[in-house]
Amino acid sequence: MEGNTNHNTPRTVEEVFSDFRGRRAALIKALTLDMVKFYQTCDPEKENLCLYGLPNETWEVNLPAEEVPPELPEPALGINFARDGMQEKDWVSLVAVHSDSWLLSVAFYFGARFGFGKNERKRLFQMINDLPTIFEVVTGNAKQSKEQSGTTNNNSKSKPSGVKVSNPRPKEEDESDEEEEQGAVCGACGDSYGADEFWICCDACEKWFHGKCVKITPAKAEHIKHYKCPSCINNRARP
Repeated sequence: MEGNTNHNTPRTVEEVFSDFRGRRAALIKALTLDMVKFYQTCDPEKENLCLYGLPNETWEVNLPAEEVPPELPEPALGINFARDGMQEKDWVSLVAVHSDSWLLSVAFYFGARFGFGKNERKRLFQMINDLPTIFEVVTGNAKQSKEQSGTTNNNSKSKPSGVKVSNPRPKEEDESDEEEEQGAVCGACGDSYGADEFWICCDACEKWFHGKCVKITPAKAEHIKHYKCPSCINNRARP
């Protein structure tokens, strides 16, 4: 599969992790913001299809690699065949689990190929493990670690009327929204809550998003009474 070829092969722990994050972001996008397109692409009438996340944060559904053995580990084969035989959310969860497995196999393939030692493998896994899995992101079960939450306890946020967004507010105000935001991950890219970033919450699915990921600015949010993320809008439009 041509798109699975990485011409700038990562060789250090940091480079492998960067490759992992790029592929992960692409897969999350396919299973959330681009869900309608992804669903339509996985036609059960077609041949065995695989979902590929690429290091440049783009995704594609394609036939598996023809070479044996392949240059990189291959993702789950035939994801399209199960599409119409189960509930959509269950199918997406299944694809997410297989995508998580594939990401780990690619990362540790690079580690084995370039002779990572015990400490390097441990460091790589820790970096990966600090991120929510794709399954956790798409099912809304992603939780920020206690350690990460503790580092943001001194940051204060606000909740204007209408939509939930994150902006500075006095510490003495109610802390419930702050705790909700600190435990959030972006429903589009899967990254954890950042104190200095603008976030917005979907009133339909109650997932949080970076403003930049859903193209909402603080100024635009001021005029939105009830915000719906792209995934919820697409789900409602789908027959």
